[in-house]
Amino acid sequence: MSDTPASIFRRPATVASLDALHVGTTVKHLGIEFVQVGPDVLIARMPVDARTKQPAGILHGGASVVLAETLGSVAATLCLPAGQTAVGLDINANHIRATREGWVTGECRPVHIGRSTHVWQIELRDDAGRLTCTSRITMAVLGQPTSG
Repeated sequence: MSDTPASIFRRPATVASLDALHVGTTVKHLGIEFVQVGPDVLIARMPVDARTKQPAGILHGGASVVLAETLGSVAATLCLPAGQTAVGLDINANHIRATREGWVTGECRPVHIGRSTHVWQIELRDDAGRLTCTSRITMAVLGQPTSG
């Protein structure tokens, strides 16, 4: 029996490959960096800086949602076989605590992984580990698996 838990992810991915995939996108523009691909978790972080703050000097709620949707979308896609992709169907976010500096780190875990939909829970925390935002995203699974 192995001490290494089986991964929910069906597609190979590394932090470097996920960062490279997002070059030239909103993800890179906002400074989002992938941190960890675990057996059942995906983690990324985003700076709280001029790109992600609102005029009041705090992290913009929309930027938090971009981080959450990025995590949910990537995690769902990594669970799918070739020939299928996942797109956002619904997302909600509760902004719990304002953040003025540093980084927010998002941790994404599955709630439901089905054939036609996935539901993912994402929690964002500041550098002190305090919850700043909690989000849930529902993903629609599109396409047909290809044999290979």
